[in-house]
Parts: sequence; C-alpha cells; structure tokens
Amino acid sequence: MNAETQNLHEQLERLQEALSTRQSTLLFAHAGISFIVSVILGCATAKLFWDSARAPYVAWLGLAATVGLGLYGLVRYRQGRTVLADELVRFETLLELRRRLRLDDPTALLPQ
Repeated sequence: MNAETQNLHEQLERLQEALSTRQSTLLFAHAGISFIVSVILGCATAKLFWDSARAPYVAWLGLAATVGLGLYGLVRYRQGRTVLADELVRFETLLELRRRLRLDDPTALLPQ
C-alpha cells in the first residue's frame, strides 16, 4: 500500500467511526416525543380553561409546560436538521472514498 492509499484508508475509518452513531436520530426522537407530549398536555390544559369560570393555577402551569415543550421540540428539530445535513455530507464523502478505494467493485476482488 502506498502512502495515499494508507491515508485514504485512515480517512475512511475516521468517517465510519463518526457515522456509526447517528445524532440526528436522537434529536428527531426528542423532538417527536416532546411534540406529542406537548399536544396531549395542551389539550388537557385547554380542557381546564374551557371547563372553569376562573382559570386555575394548574391550567397556567400546564400552558407554560406546553409552550416549553413545544419550544424544546422545535429547537431539537432544527438541531436534528442541521446535524442530518452534516451527516449526509460525511456519508457522501464516505461513499466517494469507497469508490476511490474500489471497495465496492467486485472485479477488484478477483485474483489478477
């Protein structure tokens, strides 16, 4: 193996290591769960406001929690999109390295 090939293999290993854990999936999961809980809590809070003549303190607390969870979900979703864009760029780089190293070429594996 020459130096360039060795460098490409090291770069490939670093990219595989970095892409082995998908942070975007975790961020999207946090966003989805917080949106679902926010909707459920928002509906319960709306019911409290609808049923009472004077809004109870727990309804205001529920409204604050609903807004907080909604904002948290929105922030996590935006972070997930940013991280996903970076992961896709790194994945394209990984595929290009595999093409340059001819790892996916079956004819390169045959004996010469």
